[in-house]
Amino acid sequence: MAFDTELGSAEPTRTRFRQRTRRGALMRDDEQEGTSRGVVFAVCSIGLFMGAIDGTIVATVLHTIDSDLHARINWAGWTITIYQLGAILAMPLAGKISDQFGRRRVFLYAVVLFTVSSLACGFSNNIYTLVGLRAVQSIGGGALMPAATGIVADRFGKDRDRALGMFTSIFPLGSILGPIFGGLFVTFWTWRGIFFINVPIGVILILLTLKYIPDSRSTSEHKTDLRGVALLGAVILSAMFGITSLGTAGARVFEPSFVVPEIAAAVFLFFFLRHTKRVEAPFIPMQLLRGKGFAVMNILNFFYGTAALGFAALVPIYAIYRFHVSRLDAGTLLTARGIGMIMVAALVSMMLRRTGYRLPMTVGFALVVIGMMLMSIAPRFGVSIYIWLSVTAGITGIGMGTAAPASNNATLQLAPDQVAAIAGLRGMFRQCGGIFAVSISTALLNRSLDPGMEMAHIFWVLAFILAFLAIPLVYMVPDFKGKW
Repeated sequence: MAFDTELGSAEPTRTRFRQRTRRGALMRDDEQEGTSRGVVFAVCSIGLFMGAIDGTIVATVLHTIDSDLHARINWAGWTITIYQLGAILAMPLAGKISDQFGRRRVFLYAVVLFTVSSLACGFSNNIYTLVGLRAVQSIGGGALMPAATGIVADRFGKDRDRALGMFTSIFPLGSILGPIFGGLFVTFWTWRGIFFINVPIGVILILLTLKYIPDSRSTSEHKTDLRGVALLGAVILSAMFGITSLGTAGARVFEPSFVVPEIAAAVFLFFFLRHTKRVEAPFIPMQLLRGKGFAVMNILNFFYGTAALGFAALVPIYAIYRFHVSRLDAGTLLTARGIGMIMVAALVSMMLRRTGYRLPMTVGFALVVIGMMLMSIAPRFGVSIYIWLSVTAGITGIGMGTAAPASNNATLQLAPDQVAAIAGLRGMFRQCGGIFAVSISTALLNRSLDPGMEMAHIFWVLAFILAFLAIPLVYMVPDFKGKW
């Protein structure tokens, strides 16, 4: 009896011990999974951060590059637009390839290419070499976003919307530090340092990727549509070349230097669309171009790119030409914009499930419009030029930070099974917007007798486009409020 009693009393104790052990093991697994997710997110964030620095740092020193390499401003502007063009082609392509060959491999190769080409850009001795190397660099930079997006989406599962929304706060960090580095380099050293800074960051990122980023399985058996890539590249490159030719003194829209490239662009566009309809696995599926909800979001992403990417590239030039501020001060204006973005982006990301997409996009675009209009006028109320430009740039940053998380997730929600491809497509349309904003603006600046006032007029036009074209389109975006 005593033995049975002891055995009976010991069994619940052993059961409770096993339960506590299992709970402890589950807690450790959860902690390890949380740590693993955090490390993966951090490594991917470094890649996006490196790309963000490169975007803003070049805009800061554009005025110095055209002087040092003896290039006209409309051709110096190609150091920005050719990078955006390469990113346009690389983003959807990298999305497809990462689905086919694995996210980690594409991410790693992108970092290596970006790092090596950055080093080569720093040693360029003429504008043509620099533009060519920037094109190579753009392939690596453009591939980073879709590969990183796919890695994070795979790792975070049902929480991917919040994780991907947090990516929005990474770009402002680059926007904050990029202009500061650019201003410091051009003031105390050389513009070439803006490319050299990528090298140590890239080396560290390569080592972290090899150690912490897990391999992913192939999810696609389709071959890459290289013909579609080439046709789309020909469309944009031809259009850019024609627009740039208008920056030459005395050039007219009816001259061959403009007409021939634009006709070529139209022809390439026709063949691209025909090819997209006929091929089995096109570079950009027609469904993602004009399917339900996609057409509106593609147009909105184009407008967002004209404001976020085009506007960012033009602010330092505007401050130098119109108000004659120093290069260092002009560069830090983009820092004010980046601070504005980071102040709200993370918060808006966490609130998307309550607000839906339309409200933050409407408020964000409206703030961008207000900031552009205020920046285009002279300072008021006795405020200094630098404070006035910083505040107005900050307002546009708050607007972009408010709109970006919603616009980032709105398209992904339409087809959650094609995360990498859609992320690339979204970036492509944004880069297109930035390309045409910068190309047209630099062409106008090169012809203008008063570039500062010309830039003010350009800001007014961009504000008008956003107010009367982009904002009404927001209400055609499928809203998933309360449907997560």
